Amino acid sequence: MTPVALNTVIVDLDALRGNFLAIRQQVGTGVRVMAVVKSDAYGHGLVPVARALARAGADTFGVAEVEEGVQLRQAGIAGEIVVLLGAPWWTHEAVVEHGLSPVIFDRQVPAALAARALAMGRQVGVHLKVDTGMGRLGVLPAQVGELVPELQGMNGVRLAGVMSHFPLADARQAGPTLAQCRRFQAVVDQVPGLAGPGVARHIANSAAILRYPETWLDMVRPGISLYGCYPTRHLARPNLPRLTPVLSWRSTVLQVKEVEAGTGLSYGHTHVTRRTTRLAVLPAGYDDGYSRRLSGRAEVLIAGRRAPVLGRICMNACLADITGLDHVRPGDEAVLIGRQGAEEITADEVAGWLGTINYEVLCQVGARNRRVYLAAGGA
Repeated sequence: MTPVALNTVIVDLDALRGNFLAIRQQVGTGVRVMAVVKSDAYGHGLVPVARALARAGADTFGVAEVEEGVQLRQAGIAGEIVVLLGAPWWTHEAVVEHGLSPVIFDRQVPAALAARALAMGRQVGVHLKVDTGMGRLGVLPAQVGELVPELQGMNGVRLAGVMSHFPLADARQAGPTLAQCRRFQAVVDQVPGLAGPGVARHIANSAAILRYPETWLDMVRPGISLYGCYPTRHLARPNLPRLTPVLSWRSTVLQVKEVEAGTGLSYGHTHVTRRTTRLAVLPAGYDDGYSRRLSGRAEVLIAGRRAPVLGRICMNACLADITGLDHVRPGDEAVLIGRQGAEEITADEVAGWLGTINYEVLCQVGARNRRVYLAAGGA
């Protein structure tokens, strides 16, 4: 059947593989790599991305919630699947049935989970999360010494990892992140059973992977870097692994028209033309993840050139100024994120227009449009 979607997100699985292997090479064979595919693989598609990463050698995956882990198991994904938001009581049967490894961050869940696992004749691996500076999920360092012996005494659960999370690894100052890593390591070293075979220590996110080898420990957790984006622009340096953007976003010119000077455009007439203006109407709006906040700020690529977005972005449409591009016709390609000819619009650039981060851009766009997967062996 011929595709009929007006907007298409292209996911380059070869680029994904290349990014994973670059990170794998960066940390070396002695460090495990947990491929973070939470939130529908940052908008790239949970199952297709996980399958591609598994083919590239990934054997550990990080998901946000139990439902994502179940989807991966049903899709045939083997290896360890770590559930980063943990396992509320009503998910325990699914956790045990599908062999998921939830993160533990309180004293109530482990006992109930262990009981369910024993009732089903299984054992569940868990990762203990310690809050060493994020202020989010995690037990406080002072509580670890009491909780670990309790976990070790439960037959239905097995301590598979101990982890924490950096809030400042992408900041220019290295001191706070390295100090936090030392705090985490001190907790691990002081509690018997946390430092040894079978318990993976992990704290390094994408920024720490790229900047701080001393934080890699037993396992690292790349997320945004898998998808070809750097956590912040100042991390895109020649001495770091070269990452290739995985996602691009293409739309279609629906109509071309020419309007006179003094014509108000779109809702509210926030833009009034100052000259005769040639317009391309594109079927991309905030329902598609093209935020209304991009109105009057963004540019798109048409015929290999940048075309400013004029007026307010609507639910299903926006307007681009193609004055001087007389050969543009309905049906021509418009690129909202990605490369066309010598020009490129990156997720970072879109994030800059929005005043946000590339993570948010990818999640919004990727989840709301038809996705096409490309690889050397075919789509």
